[in-house]
Amino acid sequence: MFANSPAKSVHALDTQALKQPNITFYSFKYSGKTLGCIAIKTHGEGIAEITSMRTISEARGQGMATCLLNYVMKKATRKGYTSLNLETGTMAFFKPTRDLYLRHGFTECGPFASYRSDPNSTFMTCKLSR
Repeated sequence: MFANSPAKSVHALDTQALKQPNITFYSFKYSGKTLGCIAIKTHGEGIAEITSMRTISEARGQGMATCLLNYVMKKATRKGYTSLNLETGTMAFFKPTRDLYLRHGFTECGPFASYRSDPNSTFMTCKLSR
């Protein structure tokens, strides 16, 4: 993320941060190779955040991000979350990511949790139905 965003605007979590008890991490492997991963963080009653979603370059354009997103949205709904939020970049590099979220029912919103307004961040939310 540091290659595509100013350092003060990078919110990516490192390996240690992803081990927090309020974060659930999922990865998708095929033939022993990890193709993508996604993590959600609980923020309180009914609210979760997609904190990380990545796919390897060879898996891009093949539906991996859609697969990961659909999976975590279903998991979040089953766990009783009513809202799924996220932060992503505003730069051109992140446009496919923003478009993916928009196609899956996310809408732009203001900062949430401990985030602050930042011209390099887009905040999104999706209401989940049970």
